[in-house]
Amino acid sequence: MFPIRDHNPSSVRPIVTWTLIAINIAMYLLTLPVMPGGRLIWVYLALYPVAVVHLELVYGLLTHMFLHAGFMHLAGNMLFLWIFGDNLEEQMGRLRFMGFYLLAGLAAAFAQILAAPMSDVPMVGASGAIAGVLGGYLLMFPRARVDILVIFVIFFKVFTLPAWVMLGLWFAMQILCGFTVDGAGGGVAYWAHAGGFVAGVVLTLPLFIRRGGSAFWARTHGQPPHPQAHYTRIPRVTRR
Repeated sequence: MFPIRDHNPSSVRPIVTWTLIAINIAMYLLTLPVMPGGRLIWVYLALYPVAVVHLELVYGLLTHMFLHAGFMHLAGNMLFLWIFGDNLEEQMGRLRFMGFYLLAGLAAAFAQILAAPMSDVPMVGASGAIAGVLGGYLLMFPRARVDILVIFVIFFKVFTLPAWVMLGLWFAMQILCGFTVDGAGGGVAYWAHAGGFVAGVVLTLPLFIRRGGSAFWARTHGQPPHPQAHYTRIPRVTRR
């Protein structure tokens, strides 16, 4: 189950969101094994919790956000950023959104370090920072409509859900997996996701309060402050 689009168009060009996506793609290409020194760059720029605990390689707290372990890892993260980042950037402004993104990523990294401080498994990926974007989006637009593609064996179906349902389920899955999957989470930093999400909500609170807090929800009914997008469904073709 993953989102494919929301019904929340942005009225401004999300320059920061596009730039973050471009940097992540460029870093992925640069660190491919076929690139000269690519694997070495990946190893040096990853985040190692045990090293940070001993105040070594601390730059990894920042650089790990722009590395990915594979194409699907990159594609999934960039899809989430593409869908949800533009609306938060529009509400916050470009510079504030950039600061928000980096702070959420740092909070996510520290959450994972607290969960496994002696781990020497390299941590990479933008998912922690993007989880912060999801948390902020949930606070600002809980009832925005999100199209979800559900794949079950050979069954494919697109459902439209309120953002609070989709993002709430996603957050609950991170908490559940964080408690039930041992070690490094089977290669997934679940506590980084959860920590980034909570940080995103907290970091968005000042904006939410400036908009009026609960009065903002009362005015918008938890939906985007502009008409939502409507997509034409593919017509069903019957056999003649």
